[in-house]
Amino acid sequence: MIPTRRLAIIAALVGVSLWFFPGDIDRYVWTLIAVNAVLVAIGVADAFAGARPRDLLIAREHPPVVVMGRTANLTWNVTNNGKRPARFRIADELAPSLGADTRRCGATVAPRGTAALTTVIHPSRRGRFTMSEVVVRTVGPLGLMARQQRRELPTVLRIHPPFKSRDEAELRIRRARVLEVGLRSARGLGGGTEFEQLREYSPDDEFRRVDWAASARAGKPIVRTYRPERNQTVMVLLDNGRLMAAKVGGVPRLEHAMDATIMLTAVATGLGDKIGLITFDQEVRSIVAPARHRDQVSRVTEAMFDLEPVLAESDYHQAFRHTLARFRRRSLLVILTDLAPGAVTDSLLPAMPMITRTNLVVVGSVRDPSITRWSQDAAADGPEAYRKVAAMTALAERDRLIVGLRALGVTVIDAEPGRLAPALADVYINVKSTGRL
Repeated sequence: MIPTRRLAIIAALVGVSLWFFPGDIDRYVWTLIAVNAVLVAIGVADAFAGARPRDLLIAREHPPVVVMGRTANLTWNVTNNGKRPARFRIADELAPSLGADTRRCGATVAPRGTAALTTVIHPSRRGRFTMSEVVVRTVGPLGLMARQQRRELPTVLRIHPPFKSRDEAELRIRRARVLEVGLRSARGLGGGTEFEQLREYSPDDEFRRVDWAASARAGKPIVRTYRPERNQTVMVLLDNGRLMAAKVGGVPRLEHAMDATIMLTAVATGLGDKIGLITFDQEVRSIVAPARHRDQVSRVTEAMFDLEPVLAESDYHQAFRHTLARFRRRSLLVILTDLAPGAVTDSLLPAMPMITRTNLVVVGSVRDPSITRWSQDAAADGPEAYRKVAAMTALAERDRLIVGLRALGVTVIDAEPGRLAPALADVYINVKSTGRL
């Protein structure tokens, strides 16, 4: 039994009113107790006169997946199986990061009737959210007292990371397909090495593409046309260690890496290649086998949407060994991590020869623009001078690490926030168009 606000207000008004009646304090106290007892009795009778909480069937409905930053509707469907009208309120267990307009609502439902109550959620954090407990409260006809019951109503809502580089991905897919049909492009570095067809010579064709045997048979110049190879393999190794928890531009490095992974997956599958994913920190967390299915982007997103950086050093050796043991075919390996001096020098660089012997390797990272800005600002006092020197030292260390990785034959992308995904897609298209894989 839960007293309502109405009952509390009535009891307070009665208590104040009795104070103005003549009589001693003992009489006032006993009168007040008697009046309150009558109010409680009326409230109990009122609660039992209303619908029972167990007569209400509640079902929670929402999309199984919502993309972070977008909105979605969450609906509670309430059915009254009782014989009395039900005045009710429900309160749901919604995480604050879901950004629900409200998690409490109420209505009146006729006997055997139904009601649908809706709220809008604005998720601001990705991950898996399990909503379990719902509290339902029915109020009596006079609204003096209510009966309350807790229900277990488990449902799972998955919040996926946003695909911020979707437009960039579509642009690069279209550009690469233009190259495949033989049109000129300012960034085109070749037409691929996989034979496609024979066709009649045109003035824009390269002389070395002429097929002399076919020209002799046809009695006119015939050229061979080529296209970039398809069905090649790209593997993304996503670091989930402590370095990826640091924020750049107000967003954790892991979020930048996820956006780059989704974009690369969309571009690679759109151009006919197979792409897979391995997430790791101290151990391998998840594996998505290379494929070029239409839903490969969904599979990759599903494998990493609930990742939270582990505050420990990542084991590159173990991740590389696992990759080589499971996927033996020569591939384009894309490692998304941070180029921090300690981790790269002690762990990444020693492990790199393990994979560079048989694979083409790309390392992608996000450069913090605030450090670049500090290194360029004029120092007005001692603390600012110290900050500038520290920033310049950090950038010099980072540049030395990049030089060391490139000396091992690794392509390094150290991009500003928001530019990692497009730069990574450009490197992939360049590798594909020049036949390096």
